[in-house]
Amino acid sequence: MSESHLTGILTQSTTNKIEERERYRAGAAIMEPRQRNPSSASFSQSPRPYATHHPKVSSFAHRGRGRGKATPSSTSHSYNTQDDADTQSNFEPLEGVCPYMCPERERIQREKLRDLAVFERLNGNPGKSSPALAVKKFCRTISSKCASDVRPLTVLEDTLNYLLSLLESKEHSFEVIHDFVFDRTRSIRQDLTMQNIVNKKAIYLYEGMVKFHVVSHHKLRCSMSDPNIASLHHLNMEQLTKTLTSLFNLYEANRNSNYVHEKEAEFHSLYVLLHLGSHSKPMGEPLSLWFSRLSPPVLKSKEMQFARRILRSFRLGNYKDFFCTTAAQASYLQYCIMEPYINDVRALALSCINFGGYKLHPYPLFDLSKQLMIKESDLESFCNSCGLETCSDESGNKLLPTKQATFSHPKDGFQSYSFLGLQEYERQF
Repeated sequence: MSESHLTGILTQSTTNKIEERERYRAGAAIMEPRQRNPSSASFSQSPRPYATHHPKVSSFAHRGRGRGKATPSSTSHSYNTQDDADTQSNFEPLEGVCPYMCPERERIQREKLRDLAVFERLNGNPGKSSPALAVKKFCRTISSKCASDVRPLTVLEDTLNYLLSLLESKEHSFEVIHDFVFDRTRSIRQDLTMQNIVNKKAIYLYEGMVKFHVVSHHKLRCSMSDPNIASLHHLNMEQLTKTLTSLFNLYEANRNSNYVHEKEAEFHSLYVLLHLGSHSKPMGEPLSLWFSRLSPPVLKSKEMQFARRILRSFRLGNYKDFFCTTAAQASYLQYCIMEPYINDVRALALSCINFGGYKLHPYPLFDLSKQLMIKESDLESFCNSCGLETCSDESGNKLLPTKQATFSHPKDGFQSYSFLGLQEYERQF
């Protein structure tokens, strides 16, 4: 083969490779947006509680300042950023006129279908209800909107008060009560969205619904061994973060200068406490970025200072400061968020005392129980679950010998233990 012929072949081969590379780059440039959009869309539409929609948050805060209720001419978007996004339609806001907790048309239809919850049944009859018992169900898809099917603000207030009163019922398990209230509060939020109600009364409604989800977060966790309850707990957390996000947006929409609503600081502190888990990002953004957007009065409030101190002592492993601060300052709602992590801090304390203590001086369980805010009898059981043995002195006082090599976390997690002062917290609620 001649040298000129070989050179021509190599030149042609190089040219083909260059052309192929250019075609690949051109194709990648075309395909890249198509590859990105589906993933980003699926994330924003994901039912997980950690999804965030920042553009809607900022636009709502800008639109809603100083407005009680929007008229159709003043806005074309609903204010809720997360929970009601999947129930939105292209209708303009309306003013509901339904005088009952449940529209009469829906009540009659559900009576015929025998689709009545146990709380809605008149004298226990699954096919009969009344305006004083039936509560409008949540409907994800709204094909049409009629003012007679939407409850005005005053009716929504009465409905929420009725639903929250059911939490005190002893006739049914909390799981049954939660299932009913969970659905009906979503319907309340839906009616608020359809009317675009963003005034201070809406704030009180959202605060009440956040309280329900926070208390449920605590109470459902006590039955987490049941797979069905575990699912309820997950769904409750999802709605908690969504409702909390909408509440924060309402605070901003009604912001006047540096004015802080009565409970605003406490509800913001709940968001901080939701970050106690090692991988927790409830709203899908770094906590430092969230802090930068808080108003100075909220950031400097005692409730926010408490939450930040708890978070810091938890991450640093300072169990003494964690429990001292909790005992002195925690509210019931704050405790409900912290409760899943309390046994982890107790286990950390046992580990420090066991490995750092002096072998010839066992640690008195009575003193330790006060530090860890747990009954002495429960503390003995807790030590045993961590693989530690206890003993008694000549006077019968329980002691924890240190330097035991058998310490470990229980494989199936901790059972529910007492928390000293819990009754006082519950009375706050």
